Amino acid sequence: MSRLRTVLIAVMSLVVLTACSGAGDGSSRELTVWIMGDSSDRFQELVEPFSARTRIRVETVAVPWDSIDQKFTTAVASGKGPDVLQIGLSKLRAYTRSGALLDLAGPTLKGHPGLAARGFVDRTALSGGHASSVPWSSDTRVLFYRSDILAAAGITEPPRTWEQVRADAKVLTARDGGGYGFFIPQWDSALPVIMTWSMGGDIVDAHRRIDFGDPAFRRAVDLYTGLYADGSVPADGDFDQVQGFVSGATPMLVSGPYLAGAISEAAPELAGRWAVAPIPGDVTHTSLLSGSHLGVWRTGHDRDAALRLLDFLSEPRTQLAWYRLDGQLPAVRSALDEVRHAAGPQAAVYAGQLSEARPLPQVPDWDSRTGKALLDALNSIVLTGADPGTALRELSAATRGTSAS
Repeated sequence: MSRLRTVLIAVMSLVVLTACSGAGDGSSRELTVWIMGDSSDRFQELVEPFSARTRIRVETVAVPWDSIDQKFTTAVASGKGPDVLQIGLSKLRAYTRSGALLDLAGPTLKGHPGLAARGFVDRTALSGGHASSVPWSSDTRVLFYRSDILAAAGITEPPRTWEQVRADAKVLTARDGGGYGFFIPQWDSALPVIMTWSMGGDIVDAHRRIDFGDPAFRRAVDLYTGLYADGSVPADGDFDQVQGFVSGATPMLVSGPYLAGAISEAAPELAGRWAVAPIPGDVTHTSLLSGSHLGVWRTGHDRDAALRLLDFLSEPRTQLAWYRLDGQLPAVRSALDEVRHAAGPQAAVYAGQLSEARPLPQVPDWDSRTGKALLDALNSIVLTGADPGTALRELSAATRGTSAS
């Protein structure tokens, strides 16, 4: 039995024993928590010991990622939101500026030392001197590769630079049986930004404004569009990255640790035939720092209960339990260190990459504005044959002056 598994079993046993032995503290109370995506059932399982111990009932509401903006806007307008909600990092600035979230800085957190920023992997919750949320889970991007397919093509190690990615992708595309060498999700606005960072550049200027004029960004565009020009990536926007990786059609791609669980579930027989590596880079190996935070609704009916739930969720043992349940990397440094040292080579790569990662620019709404404009420009070039110069000039015009602070 691995050390991490032993630790996790002990952790869950301790949580349950604590829950069973707690005497509670008064009448039953209830919190509503919005959890994004498909993790709500697992989150409900995670908080059962908290509810048993405190007699604070938690109602978990699943909210699809593509519905959260509308649901949040409606809640702000009505003044009736959840007690606690999960927030993706790309939405943190917009949600903070809505005024709907409780400021978690200063006296609000008196008596809650476990929620202090110094204990977390990232501190992007701090905005303008205010803390609108606390980190909940960590995420980054690494290179996934089919080691068996690369070896059969004469490639003995994963590519370390983007030029090596392109060269290896050409070799893999030319192999017998067809297929491609790499996969680019046409919906992922982070990938071209990661490419820019790892080429030594940025898309934010010295005045903290979005600027797509950096020469490194242009090199990233050349790489991105070149992979399409080589025929090394599928042009089908509905291409399934999990099935493409499992089948071998796309034996290299950039994704987050969550993909590992999907691969293992879809094809357990591939164990030992794929691996992960740090993000390729020509100057640095900087990747994306992402994940999610938890915020407290400012006008919620039970602030004390909400903060007690955040305390529970930020405990290292709870963070380790969530990693076991959902595969999400811990946001608490001590828990992440436990994963790094005890969970094997893949987890070590994830944790190591987090140490060289940064968040997307904190613009008002990355997903529907700046990030969308970036993808629209790149997809117009690779899918419809738009002139690159014209597309990039239009991108710069559409995003010029956007604040990233």
